[in-house]
Amino acid sequence: MFKNLKKQVRPWDYIIFLILLIVSFIPLAIFGYSQKQQLAAAADNNTKPIIYAEISIDKKVIKKIKLSKKTPHKLFTLHPHSGEYNIIEVNGTRIRDKEDNTPDQIAVNTGWISKPGQQSICLPHRLIITIKSSNKSTTPDNSLVKP
Repeated sequence: MFKNLKKQVRPWDYIIFLILLIVSFIPLAIFGYSQKQQLAAAADNNTKPIIYAEISIDKKVIKKIKLSKKTPHKLFTLHPHSGEYNIIEVNGTRIRDKEDNTPDQIAVNTGWISKPGQQSICLPHRLIITIKSSNKSTTPDNSLVKP
């Protein structure tokens, strides 16, 4: 069986495989570089970046929640459309979709998110929770969770 497979592989196949393997790591390098730049900018300003969760439904931001060690545990329910619900849980520096009434439960199975760039997406309800970082103190809406 391996002899037949070996006959089908050509020298260029190895080169193409190696190139594809190297290219697959480019997004990781870009993301790591951007994280490093963000931390360096925060260090230059002598301020810690503010981490916050942005909750949007139908591409409209409905809540921004500051995530810090002082953020208390909180549960709240969102009703994106009639007959739909999402129970969102905030606990310190992390947030999750604890419960919803979708058949696939993808957002619920995503679990806790806490790092900038992470997302929890509930497609049937068109609800997206995104973790973002900012050095501006006015970005998060602290009306939901106060430190």
